[in-house]
Amino acid sequence: METIEKITIRCFFIGMAFVLIWFLFCITGDWMYQIHSKLFDVSKEQLALVHYCGLMFTKVCVFLFFLIPYIACKWAGKKSSP
Repeated sequence: METIEKITIRCFFIGMAFVLIWFLFCITGDWMYQIHSKLFDVSKEQLALVHYCGLMFTKVCVFLFFLIPYIACKWAGKKSSP
């Protein structure tokens, strides 16, 4: 059980670091829009919406698949220990 706890909490922190780095890339300037506008026909508002939805989806998945199982393992470990 401790191994699963260690794995899920590490994955949680890695996932949140990924979300933070993605967020920082989104707010650091216009260079992301310049790159994406050359590849796709997209406005700044559409690109911001895509990034916002992607960040939200990633964050929800990180919480759902890593933090909640970690908390459940911690609770299960406390109930089974004397």
